[in-house]
Amino acid sequence: MANLIALQMTSTPDVTENLDHVEQQLARLTVNEPTLVVLPECFACFGGGDKVLLSIAEPLGKGPIQSRLSHMAKQYGVWLVAGSMPLEGTHPDKFTASCLLINDAGERVTEYQKIHLFDVQVADNTKTYCESKYTQAGSTLVSVKDTPFGHLGLAICYDVRFPGLFQAMAEHQALDVIALPAAFTQKTGEAHWQALIKARAIENQCYLVAAGQTGIHANQRQTHGHSCIISPWGETLAEIPQSVGAIDAQLDPTIVNRIRRDMPVYSHNKFRSYLV
Repeated sequence: MANLIALQMTSTPDVTENLDHVEQQLARLTVNEPTLVVLPECFACFGGGDKVLLSIAEPLGKGPIQSRLSHMAKQYGVWLVAGSMPLEGTHPDKFTASCLLINDAGERVTEYQKIHLFDVQVADNTKTYCESKYTQAGSTLVSVKDTPFGHLGLAICYDVRFPGLFQAMAEHQALDVIALPAAFTQKTGEAHWQALIKARAIENQCYLVAAGQTGIHANQRQTHGHSCIISPWGETLAEIPQSVGAIDAQLDPTIVNRIRRDMPVYSHNKFRSYLV
């Protein structure tokens, strides 16, 4: 058994304030078993605009945000999926939206760079979203097979709309958990959030931990919240609608094994997906 936790935040442009909030949430945990904590997209800085994110971008493996995350993971004995944060890319005027997996010894296990960038029109206060202006898209699928939580796949927000990404991650071994940091807009979230996260969990017969931003941010962007933990059968095990806080649920491998035994879709699948 293991514990799955999602933190829901209303992050601000103040990095220290946001990291203090994460630490306050972690300090409340009682950790008696392997614990995975998923932070939202842009947990460290949100609402100040992309230029602010570019200004705080760190090189991989260095910088105050990464240092503090490692310290917190080790101090509180948890595995952290560090939502997304800006890291230096190969272009001086762009950053990567990077999700770091840090183990309970404070060591970085892997980095996933968001592949699908949110360049869309939405009927809300922001109206036009163009992540690609300052964000360098990733080009590598990332999943980790040897964790206390089984085969763990990493994705970020808009990625959830592309089922082929998750199918490709599970090409050689079925996923056991999907960690999905997010900052869904209120408009798109109320329309599609539940349908998308449940579909990805059902398709892959795995747990899905979706940690989101919520509320109205400094730039007036409104995010949907509704962080959830979904079972391999598509059940909502835990949900926090729009307040700030944490939710948790138990990961039970016997449930995954039973569902896959009774309905072996992984072996029945006649199609394969890959990154183009």
